[in-house]
Amino acid sequence: MNKLLIIDGLNLTRRIHAAQPDEADMAALENRLLGACRKLIAFHAPSHCALVWDGDQESWRKRLYPDYKKGRKPMPEPLAKGLPAIKQALLTQGLVSVNADSEADDVIATLATKLVGRGGEAIIVSTDKGLAQLTHPSIRQWDHFAQQFLDMAALEQKLGVQRSQLLDFIALAGDSGNKIPGIAGIGPKSAAELLKTYRSLANLYQSLNTLGAKQAKKLEEGRDMARLSYKLAKLQTDMPLNLSLAQLRLG
Repeated sequence: MNKLLIIDGLNLTRRIHAAQPDEADMAALENRLLGACRKLIAFHAPSHCALVWDGDQESWRKRLYPDYKKGRKPMPEPLAKGLPAIKQALLTQGLVSVNADSEADDVIATLATKLVGRGGEAIIVSTDKGLAQLTHPSIRQWDHFAQQFLDMAALEQKLGVQRSQLLDFIALAGDSGNKIPGIAGIGPKSAAELLKTYRSLANLYQSLNTLGAKQAKKLEEGRDMARLSYKLAKLQTDMPLNLSLAQLRLG
């Protein structure tokens, strides 16, 4: 069975880079990153591996909602300048980079979904909780820094919703980290309580007459924003990929 290790390139690299004493030391970063990749491959024993990187083009999400990810810190200049050489060094070690046009998440989701659709297994190396919406049992998420698979039960307990309700939860409560708005006046606690009772966003909107007038008004006025927030949070799993699985096979 094919097992694909999908490494969220910038998620891993920026975390390693942030922990460096000297942020301008690209040689040290390259060595640490190569060491991390070798450790990941030794532990998970994949047949294939890809490092997926964010691109420079404007995301479709940003075009849809200009405040999306507003205020994010830009990449440190030494890292931005050193990244092409780091990717080349990875390639000389047989580690292929896949460059997304804009956001890596959609490419990661597409790679994982396509592979498990063919009976394979995908392990995504990232601390991004948004990837938890990929609920196929053959897709798992590994936190390299905690050295463990993402604990979905702990995530569900923290949010107060089931994993399958994650997009509905974000549609209601928003996601401050990505500046996804959600509905004004509906926080995480309210969103979790509503989904516990009504199970889904669709059921909730069909049952507004059973809610108190104040909450029903918030939901009605925020209907379009909930729809937008759901769309912004949802990963695309059908991105065009100009590569074959054979290109990602480890030597």
